[in-house]
Amino acid sequence: MAKQLLYAEEARTKLKAGVDKLANAVATTLGPKGRNVALDKKWGAPNVVHDGVAVAKEIELEDPFENMGAALVREAASKT
Repeated sequence: MAKQLLYAEEARTKLKAGVDKLANAVATTLGPKGRNVALDKKWGAPNVVHDGVAVAKEIELEDPFENMGAALVREAASKT
């Protein structure tokens, strides 16, 4: 399979979309009024969590560039 290349605005837009999708999923768990998130796994029953880290680890996006943006956030969060 050939490599896909994106440049400039198109690349930033795709990466930002991935960052935003991950941030929105994690943000629902934050604060005193944070909500639970149900995570569907490929095997076993769905898992209901109230933990942003668990949510971030389980998210995998279909678009490879959006997934790259989400991976950047996951890595930055794990290093702090």
